[in-house]
Amino acid sequence: MAAAVSGKGDAWNAIACKKMEEIMMRRIQILVWLLISGSAYGQKFISDRSHVKFFSQAAIEDITANNEKATALFDAGAGSVAFVVPINQFVFAKALMQEHFNEKYMESDRYPKSTFQGRINGYNPDATTEQAVTAQGKLTIHGVTRDVSIPGQITRSDKGLTMTSKFMVELKDYKIEIPRLMWQNIAERVEVTLDFSFRPEE
Repeated sequence: MAAAVSGKGDAWNAIACKKMEEIMMRRIQILVWLLISGSAYGQKFISDRSHVKFFSQAAIEDITANNEKATALFDAGAGSVAFVVPINQFVFAKALMQEHFNEKYMESDRYPKSTFQGRINGYNPDATTEQAVTAQGKLTIHGVTRDVSIPGQITRSDKGLTMTSKFMVELKDYKIEIPRLMWQNIAERVEVTLDFSFRPEE
């Protein structure tokens, strides 16, 4: 009987967790719409696939985490772009590192999202080859917002477009503190890679 009750409880917990994740993703999508709502003209694209990765090269070990739950919007006519990354959706190879990342470094309960809102410079909507562009705007991480200029590439296709970027983030710029005992495990600068596929908004 106890085992049956426990199994039922686990099932309910799984359903509740999935429901909470769905609610969180809807909230993220709403936030992205609000970030870009100021641009009323031009063809808009919404991400249908996303991959955000960060890489930390340190003395003892390299650390990589991946996140496929980000949401983004791009207004090709106005050049406006916005994305939201749920911090607790980064997946690590080691469960303990993932726990430390959320609880000690990023404080994801307190700062659940990273956002970017800005404009894409150098994009030609008529071009079909890969274009080198620059995203300029405000990047918020760990509750700190800074003006940034991020290099990237955009490629247009019949189905939509892809947007990629790779840039460095200084942890101290966003008040992310590394405990002294962990300084050899985590670099003070981390490499962030973005890869979004967009489809036209219907």
